[in-house]
Order: sequence, then structure tokens, then C-alpha cells
Amino acid sequence: MNNPVGWFEIYIKEMERAKAFYQAVFDVKLTRLESPPGLEMWAFPMQPDSYGAPGALVKMEGCGSGDNSVLVYFSCADCAVQAAKAVKAGGKIHKEKMAIGQYGFIALVVDTEGTMIGLHSMQ
Repeated sequence: MNNPVGWFEIYIKEMERAKAFYQAVFDVKLTRLESPPGLEMWAFPMQPDSYGAPGALVKMEGCGSGDNSVLVYFSCADCAVQAAKAVKAGGKIHKEKMAIGQYGFIALVVDTEGTMIGLHSMQ
């Protein structure tokens, strides 16, 4: 069994300012990821065979910065299945399963405490 967290996102308002901050603080170079229209993503360096979860800075309409604007993605075989289970468990769907190109699919759900989490799958 793998670790449950497979990805994280830090939502931001101004990408250039946020990139400069994280690159300076962690001495890294972020890389732009292919994204659907209306979504801009810059990834932290990723080492597939190393410990820890990869992640990115994200600018997306409707998802602001500040407060609790970090989104943790849980890996799933099919994110639509876990999204449906979230609703049955008392949560709600914020964004239905959607394609994110070569990176697979995501769904966003809100738990019973009002916290949004992400679900990711390749199918």
C-alpha cells in the first residue's frame, strides 16, 4: 500500500510573486505544467523514487489564497468512486471529476468539517 497523499497544491493570487517567494525560500526552480484553460500550475522539483509528495503552486479562478488554501490530494484508482463515497459519508462535491490532460483526473470534495480535499486518479 502506498502513502495516501499523492499531491499537494498551494493556491495563490499572483503567480510571479508566489514563484519568486518559494524559489527563494527553498532554493528550487519551479517548472510550468501543462494545464487546462483557466488553470496555471508551477510544480516544485519532483523525484518519483524519493520520499515525500510532489506539489505545485496553482492559480485557479474560484480558489483564493490565504487562510487554509493548501489542498492535499489523495491517490485513488478512480476519483469519481471516492467522490461518491464522500457524499454518502456526509460531505459534498465541490468539483466533479474532470480531466487534467496527461496527468489524469481530479475531483474536489468538501469533508464534514468544511475542509476541501482533492482526489486524483489516472482513470
